[in-house]
Amino acid sequence: MQREGARAEEILSELWQVIEDRVKHPREGSYVSNLLRDQKGIDRVLEKVSEEATEFILAVKNGIPERTVAEAADLFFHLLVALKASGTDLEAVMQELVKRRRG
Repeated sequence: MQREGARAEEILSELWQVIEDRVKHPREGSYVSNLLRDQKGIDRVLEKVSEEATEFILAVKNGIPERTVAEAADLFFHLLVALKASGTDLEAVMQELVKRRRG
């Protein structure tokens, strides 16, 4: 189980690094770059979070495990983009989770 946790942390860290890179070095054709520079700004990113959250909820409600996994991944990803767009550091969120875990 600890190995899975370490892997999950690695993946989140890698995704965060890619998002940070797209902010610093926008790439033509990059989904993240396009999303972050959309005319609607953070509103567009938050629309995506809302959309993915709704799709996740429906997948869970309808008992579709493979859709639940896919939509959870989409939601995690878009949540990371929203954190970056809002200027919130992922490490602060991780520290809050650690703090809550320790009670």
